[in-house]
Parts: sequence; C-alpha cells; structure tokens
Amino acid sequence: MTENFHFTLKKTDGGARLGEVSMPRGTIRTPAFMPVGTVGTVKAMYLDQVREGGADIILGNTYHLMLRPTAERVARLGGLHKLIRWDGPILTDSGGFQVMSLSGLRKLDEQGVTFKSHVDGSLHHMSPERSIEIQGLLDSDIQMQLDECVALPAEPREIERAMEMSLRWAERCKIAFGNQPGKAMFGIVQGGDIPALRVRSAAALADLDLKGYAVGGLAVGEPQAVMLKMLEETLPVLPTEKPRYLMGVGTPEDMLRSVARGIDMFDCVMPTRSGRHGLAFTRRGKVNIRNARHAEDMRPLDEQSNCPATRDYSRAYLHHLVRSNEALGGMLLSWNNLSYYQELMQGIRKAIAEGRFANFMAETEAEWARGDIDPV
Repeated sequence: MTENFHFTLKKTDGGARLGEVSMPRGTIRTPAFMPVGTVGTVKAMYLDQVREGGADIILGNTYHLMLRPTAERVARLGGLHKLIRWDGPILTDSGGFQVMSLSGLRKLDEQGVTFKSHVDGSLHHMSPERSIEIQGLLDSDIQMQLDECVALPAEPREIERAMEMSLRWAERCKIAFGNQPGKAMFGIVQGGDIPALRVRSAAALADLDLKGYAVGGLAVGEPQAVMLKMLEETLPVLPTEKPRYLMGVGTPEDMLRSVARGIDMFDCVMPTRSGRHGLAFTRRGKVNIRNARHAEDMRPLDEQSNCPATRDYSRAYLHHLVRSNEALGGMLLSWNNLSYYQELMQGIRKAIAEGRFANFMAETEAEWARGDIDPV
C-alpha cells in the first residue's frame, strides 16, 4: 500500500501488460476484473465471497447511488466503504453510461445532463462538477469523468459531437477533482467506431496528464472485431506508464483479446447477470444449466475449481434451483462466474509474468472451443 496513487508496469509480453495499481486502500493487480456493485452490492453475492474470490476492487454506480440512498446520506454514514463493509478500493463510474442507456429520461446540453429519475420521476441535474462532487461524497478511490456515451451504430457527426463534448467535460472534471492525494480521476476516450476520432480523443486526454485512462463507448452494439480495432488504434496514443481501463467489457474472450492489445482493467455486469439467468462461465466455455441434459447429472460444473459453488454443488441441483426460480441458484452461479473471471485474470497475470501469454491465450481459447463435458 501507499499514501499516493501509483501504477507500476512490471512486465510486458507482446501487447499484454502485467502491473500493479497502489493506493491507500490497497493494491490492484493488473490485468484486473472489477465486479460491478451498482447500488453498493455485487448482486447475489456477499462481499466476503467477492474478496475471497480474488477481487482487489469493486465498482459503484454514481447515478444509482445519487438517487438512493443519495450521496449525501452515504457521506453522513461514513462513506461507501464503511456502509457496505468493503475496505479495498472502489471505482465509481460518472453517470455517463446512463446518458445513453436512459436516453428517454434525460436532456443533454453543454452544462451537463438533466435526468428524470427512473425511481420516482424526480428531476436531477448532473454536471461534470456535480458528478465529481457525488463521487467525492461516496469517498470513491478512482473517479471517472462525466462523458457522453453514444450507442453504435451512429452518425459520424453525432459521434464527433459527443466526443468533443466529453473532452470539454474532462477538463472541467479535472478542475473539480483538484488534488486528492491517494485518489485518482480517469479520463474516458470516446469516438465510437471512427479511428481518427478515437485518436483525437486519446491524444487530447493524454495532454491533460490524468492518473489513468479508460476506453469507453465500446461493446455497445458493434462487433468484437470493431472493438478490438478501436483498441489497436487508441492504445498507442495513451501513455504507457498509466493504467488503461476498458469499460463495460465483457465476455472472457473479449477480455483475453483486449489484454493482448494492452488493456489493464475491466468491469462488466455479465458474470452476475448471466448467473441470475442460469448461464455459467467455466474453463470449458459457457454452460446453460437450464438445459434438460443437467437434470440428473450429479457431477459439478468443474471438479478442478477452487470455488465451492463450482466444485461442490451438482449440476442436477443447480438445474433444479434455476428451473424452480430459487434465489440460491442465481447466487451459486454468480459465485461460480465471478470466481471463473478472477481465475482467468490470475492465469493471465501468471502467463505474462512467465512470458507465455500467447500460449496461454491459445490454450484457453482451445479449451473453450472443445466445449462442455459429454452428458451422462
């Protein structure tokens, strides 16, 4: 641990990077997957399980926590860490993704975004300054700039307008953030699926000399090949000595291929959301536990896993729980999925350290392609 925010790039293997983010509340081993705790909870999980599964950092959602219990209440209660019993780092998004996902409930202008609450219809204004203020009230360790995320496909003129607006907001967020020892504000590269706009955005953000950089506005409707192409265009423009965070991504394959191109940090609701809907991620690929083939299969999802949900519970029982809409089914599969994501990150870090990332990637993808074990 350290009293300041510091990123150490320990080793590279091709484009893949092994590193460490040090800050007062703990060290984040990179490449890292950050479980999403939208409203102060990683859905269907105890935070003790999240921590024991290997997570060094979790996320909170500025928009949702602003609405309830409100940032001011969280501050009065001692901050988000104390409220939810998580002593490691927390990253908060800025509310920018909701600019896109709740487009029917908001108005956007140069000053910021006016939201109509999806909870009770009340109006809330989120400026770049207010976004940073809320994240400060939450006592977030890594705070994201307010940005405008555009769903793809979109018209080039609209993508450029949103990218330029996000750059202006980044400057305002940097001023609002000021100097906070031990904490960091990250800028967010935008530009849709247009390489030249991505490069312009990345270069302008690099000039702001922020503590870290995120790539946003991907995995929002474009094919994986387009996402990877945007990373290949963008990452060389960003400082090598700063952490790089790909927002909202993604599948195990997305993450593996993005690490190969130089990404250090990921977050996604996919492991927990998929778990609640009966889909398990394993070293053999995806397993739909709802399928009838599992109804009388007393074997676990993966006997080699260190996760109790994966190793100790039968497919038959998981199938029964999910088909019966029992909460425990979603809890166990979410536990399995988050554990697998962390096991994948651990394997990636080990492979980079040993200089065999390309082999690890090929072996992992080959095992996914072979598929699940044969039915009984």
